[in-house]
Amino acid sequence: MPDSMKPCPQCNSPYGYALNENLYACPECFFEWNPNEKIEEETEKILDANGNELNDGDTVIIIKDLPVKGAPKPVKAGTKVKNIRLTDGDHNISCKIDGFGAMGLKSEFVRKG
Repeated sequence: MPDSMKPCPQCNSPYGYALNENLYACPECFFEWNPNEKIEEETEKILDANGNELNDGDTVIIIKDLPVKGAPKPVKAGTKVKNIRLTDGDHNISCKIDGFGAMGLKSEFVRKG
């Protein structure tokens, strides 16, 4: 690959070319970028039931009784869960709940506490 070509950060096309000394363009997706600027990766934010952003280590409160497979009783609304970890997938919160142990929760059933 010649020095004047750089891979596109948007679509990973290897054909990014220099428009001028500070700007490159991609012929496939038409994205333009400055190779000297750091491109921030956009991560999807995980929001609670009220629209507040959740982070690792937050404390949340369950807003509705949640049935648990194999347990004789549900996790009650109002249960406080400390030190959550955010994960990928359908159940995007990993945590430990007293009396239930480690489990996954959906962010739509909790609020930041």
